[in-house]
Amino acid sequence: MNADSRHLSIHIDRPAGQVYAYASDPSHLPDWAAGLGTSIERTDGRWIADSPMGRVTVDFAPTNALGVLDHHVTLPSGETVYNPVRVIDDGSGCEVVFTLRRRPGVSAEEFRRDEAAVSADLATLKRLAEQA
Repeated sequence: MNADSRHLSIHIDRPAGQVYAYASDPSHLPDWAAGLGTSIERTDGRWIADSPMGRVTVDFAPTNALGVLDHHVTLPSGETVYNPVRVIDDGSGCEVVFTLRRRPGVSAEEFRRDEAAVSADLATLKRLAEQA
């Protein structure tokens, strides 16, 4: 188990419930999570995304009142990656925290690229949420 991880966060000037409602809807993922995929569709009860790595399956935490947006991504290789994500109340706004874990075999440079991609996705989520 590789313990290298980064907690990437962004403050969004919108209530946590509003951001959670938007971000937890899988159909919105292509709008703000380009690192995950450019399109997503529900097929046979599963969410399938066209990602930079090929077609991936995305399984989300059940809808909840705690702001948990965790999801598992099954890569074309069959490897499943767990992604912890939280939307946390912060006054009249919220903070979105994504824990990026370095997978075995991922180089330091690849991990930096993953970190940059997640940070860009969070910035896009902020922009879209604050425009609403």
